[in-house]
Amino acid sequence: MRLTGDPAAGTMNSSGSGNFLLVPIPEYPLLDCVPNKTVKIVVLGASNVGKTALIVRFLTKRFIGDYEANTGALYSRKVTLDGEEVSLQIQDTPCVALQDDAEGLYCQEQINRSIYWADGYVLVFSITDHNSYRTIQPLYQHVRRIHPSGNIPVILVGNKSDLLRARQVPADEGETLAASLGGVYFEASARENHEGVHTAFLHLCQEISRALGGGNGEKRKGGLHLARPKSPNMQELKRRFRQVLSSKVKSATTI
Repeated sequence: MRLTGDPAAGTMNSSGSGNFLLVPIPEYPLLDCVPNKTVKIVVLGASNVGKTALIVRFLTKRFIGDYEANTGALYSRKVTLDGEEVSLQIQDTPCVALQDDAEGLYCQEQINRSIYWADGYVLVFSITDHNSYRTIQPLYQHVRRIHPSGNIPVILVGNKSDLLRARQVPADEGETLAASLGGVYFEASARENHEGVHTAFLHLCQEISRALGGGNGEKRKGGLHLARPKSPNMQELKRRFRQVLSSKVKSATTI
């Protein structure tokens, strides 16, 4: 399928190479009533922290144990946020990494475009990997360089909270760092707990909605209702779910 959009947003050829595509994949017919408000989120972090797993868990309530190399996928959904119909777009990204001097940040250009594009940010590290935690402060400073002024809705997520015995980052360090960034800290397990992941993303969606003028500054009640996923990348996830289940069945029959 060939997707077209604003040329400034970039293009992607059929092999997936070329410039990064920021045009959302529509999940509803163009003739439908398109929501007036668009909430755009980018998920950022080091390698193997579970960025894709968190997104998939949030959107599908499911968990996939392993993933192909992350080249950055954009998930587009029509959702109801606190009674208002909203177009929710979540951008997955490749990893970022500290440079050898441990101060600079290696960040692909497509990530820079994603940061510029987004309204809010999920910064992810693994509580079992202190190096991934160390990337968060430079990553936030990088976001600030791209958005030097104005409010930046951000949350900090310490993933893999089910692996407490392997913990390398105490919860209070995560809370302190999040407070210094002007955000809220959540510990979550993409593997074991959908509710924790949902709570984190919902909080950010509400913060973005208020920043976009959708609220009166007071804490809003309600929740986020996701329509049934229909975009091509979600169909691919369903295919992979079937493969995982099929492999488990074959393994069970050979024992």
